[in-house]
Amino acid sequence: MDDDDPFERVPVVAIASPCVNRCELDDARNLCLGCARTIDEIGGWSSGSPEWRADVMAALPARLAALEDR
Repeated sequence: MDDDDPFERVPVVAIASPCVNRCELDDARNLCLGCARTIDEIGGWSSGSPEWRADVMAALPARLAALEDR
């Protein structure tokens, strides 16, 4: 911020998302059929910590495999 600019410039950091634009919940497992996240994970994605998002991302491959086996 310089003296002539009253606004602080904050860099924008993109948040990677597993969303694949196939938003449909599996009623039996309460998981999105596209990304395998729960509705709470989807809703909290943009405000979640990087560590929390990494934990969710790590769980997704097994969830997606389970959804495919149904």
